[in-house]
Amino acid sequence: MSSAPTKEDLARTMYEQSVQAAAGLRRHFDASPMREALGLDPSGGLLLKMESALPTGSFKIRGAMHRLQLLSEEERGRGVVAASTGNHGAAVAQAASLTGVAATVLIPEPTPEGRAQAITSRGASVVRSGTECGEAEAAARIRADASGETFVSPYNDAVVMAGQGSLGVELLQHLPTLRRVYIAVGGGGLIGGVSAVLKHVAPEVEVIGCSPRASHPMHASVAAGEIVETEHLPTLSLATAGGLEEGSVTFPPCRDFVDRWELVDEEEIEAGLLRLLGEERILAEGAAAVALAVWARDPRPADGRKDCVVVCGGNLDLGDLRRVLGAPGA
Repeated sequence: MSSAPTKEDLARTMYEQSVQAAAGLRRHFDASPMREALGLDPSGGLLLKMESALPTGSFKIRGAMHRLQLLSEEERGRGVVAASTGNHGAAVAQAASLTGVAATVLIPEPTPEGRAQAITSRGASVVRSGTECGEAEAAARIRADASGETFVSPYNDAVVMAGQGSLGVELLQHLPTLRRVYIAVGGGGLIGGVSAVLKHVAPEVEVIGCSPRASHPMHASVAAGEIVETEHLPTLSLATAGGLEEGSVTFPPCRDFVDRWELVDEEEIEAGLLRLLGEERILAEGAAAVALAVWARDPRPADGRKDCVVVCGGNLDLGDLRRVLGAPGA
C-alpha cells in the first residue's frame, strides 16, 4: 500500500503544475505587472501585484484558462458550465472565447444586469437560476451531470488551483528581495496555489491569508482543523464572500502552507480602497483592500526586503464605489 503524499510532495506537485500553467497562459496574456507603491510606502518597501490588469480584471482568468486548456477534444466539444455573479463567470466566458469552447454561466435571479453583460459580452450564454450563488452552483452541477458539459469550479478543482498558482511562479522572479505576500482569501484557490509554490522554492517568504471578518470560512476552517460552516454577513469584499465546499481541495494547502491568518473589519476595507485610489490612483475591488489593510497594520523592518500585496481584482461595483466615496473623510 502506497503512503499518503507528504507536504513536500504536495508542494512539489503544485509547483510543477503551476509552472506548466504559467507557460500555457503566456500564449494568451502576459504576466501581471509588479508595481512599486511609492504613494503607500515612500521607502519603496511595498510592491503591488496587479492582477487587476489581467483580462477580465482579476486573477480568476488564470484558473479558468488553465482548466479549459487542459480539456480533451471530447470535453471541448461538449462545452463548459459555471456558476458565478462576478469575476469567475467573466473569466470562464473569456477563456472559453479564447479557446473556442462553448460556455454557459448560471447566475442567481437577482444578479444586476451589468454583471450579466460582463459575461455575455465575452461570448458566453447566461441562465438565471436560484436566488443566490449556492443555488446557482447546485443547478450548474446538475446541468453538467445531465449534459456532459464540464463544470468549472471557481476554486474546488486542483487544475484551477494550479492555474492560480501561476501567480506564485511569477512572484519567484522577485526573489530574494521578497519578505511577505498578502493575499485575500475566499475559497482558497489563489492562496492555496501560491503558498504551495512559494513554500516549495522559498519557504522563508511569509504568506499571509487575509479575510473580511464578515465572511471568513477558510480562516475558521484552518483554525478548527476541518472545514466548518460559518456565518456570512454583507461585506465590501464580494469576491471572497461565501461558504466553503465540504472536502474542498484547497483546504490542505491552506492548512499546511499559509503562515498566518488575519481578519479585517469593513471600516479597514473602506480605508484600504480609499488609500489605493487616493495614494496610488488604483481602482480596486474590496478583496484587494482586505490584503492591503493587513499590510498596513504590520511592522516593516528596515532590512531592505519587500512586501507584496496582491491586488486580486479591480472590478468594484459602482454602488460600492459611491458608498466608499461618500464615507466620512473620503
